[in-house]
Formats: sequence, C-alpha cells, structure tokens
Amino acid sequence: MPHPKDHRVAVVTGASRGLGKGIALALGEAGYVVYVTGRTVDPAAHDLGGTVGETARAVTERGGTGIAVACDHRDDDAVAALVAQVRAEHGVLDVLVNNAFAVPDEVTSGGGFWEKPLDAVMMFDVGLRSTYTTTWHAAPLLLASAERAPLVVNISGFGATCYLHGPAYGAVKAGVDKMTHDMGVDLAGTGVSVVALWPGLLRTERTMRVVDGDPDLYRDSLPIMEYPELTGRAIAALDADPALKQARSGQALIGAELAVELGVTDVDGRTPVSRRALLGGPAGYSDAIVR
Repeated sequence: MPHPKDHRVAVVTGASRGLGKGIALALGEAGYVVYVTGRTVDPAAHDLGGTVGETARAVTERGGTGIAVACDHRDDDAVAALVAQVRAEHGVLDVLVNNAFAVPDEVTSGGGFWEKPLDAVMMFDVGLRSTYTTTWHAAPLLLASAERAPLVVNISGFGATCYLHGPAYGAVKAGVDKMTHDMGVDLAGTGVSVVALWPGLLRTERTMRVVDGDPDLYRDSLPIMEYPELTGRAIAALDADPALKQARSGQALIGAELAVELGVTDVDGRTPVSRRALLGGPAGYSDAIVR
C-alpha cells in the first residue's frame, strides 16, 4: 500500500486503548501512517474495551492512515513479522513509539511488594524487555531510513526516580530510561534519535474509571490531568524538529515540559503542567563510555 514520501510512517505499540491510543490518534491528526499494535482484537476481551482495529479506524478518521496489527510484544516472532510488514508496505520507519506495557491491577492497590501477586513481573516482559526487543528488531529499518531522521520514543515515567506503585514498576521505568541513554550512545552519528518520555497523570480509560468511582478524591487532580493525545502531539512536534531530537537523543524528557517548549497545548487548549516539583525529574548518567 504505497503512500507519498512526505507521509511519515510510525509504529505505536500497545495502542488498543489508553496512552497508546491517544498517541496514535494525535499522529493520525498530523497525517502519519500509523501501525497500531496490541493484543486486543475483540472489544469484549478487555473490561475497558478498545481494539487495535478501532484505534486504526479512528486514526484514519482523524486524517492519517491507520493500520491495525495484532501483536503480542512478548512474542519475538510476532514483532519481527510486524517490522517485516512495515518494510514490505512502506520501506521506511520514521517513528517507533514503545508504549506497550502490562500492569496488573494489583500493582496500584498499595501495600508492600510481597503482598502483591508475583505476576507483577509481567511488567519486565511487556514494558522493559519489549521496549528493547521491538527496537532491536526495528533498528535495521530505522537505520535504513536515516536520511529521514527517524525517532524512537520509549514511554517511561516519574516512577523511574520516585516511589510509584512499588519496586517492580519503578525498576521498569528506571530501566527504560537507562536503556534509552545507552541506545543514544550506540545511535550517535547514525541519524536516528531516541528519547524516553514521561507523561503526567493521564485521562485514560483506566484512570477515569477510578476517578469516576471517587470524584471528590480526585477533584484537585482533574484540572492538571493530561489527555493521552498530548503525548502524541509532543512526539509529532519533536519529530518535526531534526536538530532538537538529535540534541536530546539519549535523554529522558518530561512530556509536559517538552510540550511547553514546542508550543504544544492539550486537546482542550490548556498548557500542560509539569509534575517535576511534586515527583522529581529524570536522573543523570555518567559520560563515560566503555565498549
């Protein structure tokens, strides 16, 4: 399915719902061809609804081209097939957004880590490992697209440096940030950029279900909650600035701060508010390189 060369081609993982869906929709509004990946193909299969097909259709309705690909990012063969499909259909990959994440409900229930089911370790498979393996499989296509200044975005978060939902969650986010730093070292000079991006408190289906259950508790948080599309808008703006994304390659960035820097507003016109003052910011790393 050929497209004009001025269309940017993106892959957004874990986009049946939530943040991934919002990113995909925002990229669709910006005219991207968006490969929407995820495991959900039947809306009844998940209590929050949503499917890769629904997101892909919404991307097209927003002005882009949505392509649904059912993909379990724990399955390396499935990820390899995804990249092969993008190569066969477009020959380039401009933006890879590693968003897929599996978070058991119990992780956010409070209590010590030993009081939560051990299946919390699934976050290491879909969240940390999947970010690495998807980028590994996509790297040859990204490098072959270097003249188009490709961008890899690894979704991370404030849990990388503050206590948030416990040690397993935090280890994943900290790992994604360090992985991004080290990928930036390896990608230096190739024309491919990589950043980790920290969204704020999001108006996802999962979060809003909690908010609707106790609106008084979240009354003060609602005015500064971000729509999932904000992250996608920030990604599109960063992707449109080759010099800036090269300068920031290897760094972890707070999404709200990046949006303000690039003049991006949320879908309701608000200027996003950084949570740095409350939760802290990204960690720094040594400049030493040992190969």
